[in-house]
Amino acid sequence: MDILRQFFRKKSISQMLEQTESKHGSLRKALGAFDLTMLGIGAIIGTGVFVLTGVAAAKYAGPALVLSFVLAGLACVFAALCYAEFASTVPVSGSAYTYSYAAFGELVAWILGWDLILEYGVASAAVASGWSGYAQGLLAGFGIHLPTALTSAYDPAKGTIIDLPAVLITAVITALLMMGTRESAKFNNVMVFIKVVVILLFLAVGIGYVKPDNWTPFMPYGFAGVATGAATVFFAFIGFDAVSTAAEEVRNPQRNMPIGIIASLLICTVLYIAVSLVLTGIVPFELLNVKNPVSFALEFVHQDWVAGFISLGAITGITTVLLVMMYGQTRLFFAMSRDGLLPAIFSRVNEKRQVPRQSTLIVGGLVALFSGLLPLHKLAELTNIGTLFAFIVVSAGVLVLRRTNPGLRRAFRVPLVPLVPILAILFCSYLIYSLPGGTKIGFLIWLVAGSVVYLAYGRRHSKLARDASEC
Repeated sequence: MDILRQFFRKKSISQMLEQTESKHGSLRKALGAFDLTMLGIGAIIGTGVFVLTGVAAAKYAGPALVLSFVLAGLACVFAALCYAEFASTVPVSGSAYTYSYAAFGELVAWILGWDLILEYGVASAAVASGWSGYAQGLLAGFGIHLPTALTSAYDPAKGTIIDLPAVLITAVITALLMMGTRESAKFNNVMVFIKVVVILLFLAVGIGYVKPDNWTPFMPYGFAGVATGAATVFFAFIGFDAVSTAAEEVRNPQRNMPIGIIASLLICTVLYIAVSLVLTGIVPFELLNVKNPVSFALEFVHQDWVAGFISLGAITGITTVLLVMMYGQTRLFFAMSRDGLLPAIFSRVNEKRQVPRQSTLIVGGLVALFSGLLPLHKLAELTNIGTLFAFIVVSAGVLVLRRTNPGLRRAFRVPLVPLVPILAILFCSYLIYSLPGGTKIGFLIWLVAGSVVYLAYGRRHSKLARDASEC
């Protein structure tokens, strides 16, 4: 029974808030609602709109891709409302990990933290590799070609040793994050503005070439194809939850966190729906199984001058995704380390910049290593299921805290409880069901590995356990 009590010991909300005022909690409060919204858009709009739209339309959904985005968007909207309630109530770094500590206890919190390491860490490395591909394509357009050995991850058969561009962009983002939160947010705002303008340019030019006949048949693979398409394009929505990792660095988080989370998701959902409608209206869906569907569509109607801008938008889009994912990873490590579940080096804050610089440097080094040397396409498939799992737990956490702590001050409240959290759980569970079986097995293996790490290190070094033993 003692072991079970250890596994499910909880942190109170007051403990969490007190922790932010400790010597380890002096993160700089530099972000407002606009910064958070731009951070969310920066995380969400990237490879999803510039790459996955074509594959999902050609292989799974056809013109009904718009329904796939609606289905994935609904799952995210319901989950986003739950995140908004937690973020406004518990404005502490750590996102779903922190919320689970309050609702379910330490073991579930660790599992969520380990799950988010998968989402942020693996996604960061995969995004860096994707950035490399676009950057090399842009350089090739100017007649610049890197030596084969430096163009991709280690593969003797192809003569490649390291993906140098992926390593370099990771180093740049790491240096930017180490400069400070305010500086990183300013850079993100500029890059987000550029990529949104590029998407609007595509819509403005492309709408004149839409042929309604291309939308027939609308659902060539049936609703099962729409569901599989939704599970596929769900990757396009990953990132809005990273906004919640910024909670301790936000001015007036009770007001600004819900605005940032919900506004960024709604804006991106509208843009995704518009892009999918125009894209499948320009090009017959069976031709869209290409790596660059948006620029391909413009080339298809001989608007090559706009296609060049699309490549620029893709590069800026992927850059901001990498920035926010690495930011989220460092703040997750910060929160877990502060609780004793990871080594103390991850929660040390630089006095001048008020950011966890050592943690940022370690994360940058790991992402550079993985993206530069390892082909991550298989691991990247796990990112979707990891995120969906986190959404399910956070949504369930709202129901639990409403029952166990009904008097808790909530600056934002999820409407229609328990309906909205239950819908979030059902939608996300359905999307997990639609994922390939191999992905589910891989995710279970990852969780088992995490459980071993917790039993070997986290349980013994938990700050909550040490505090309890001292009482």
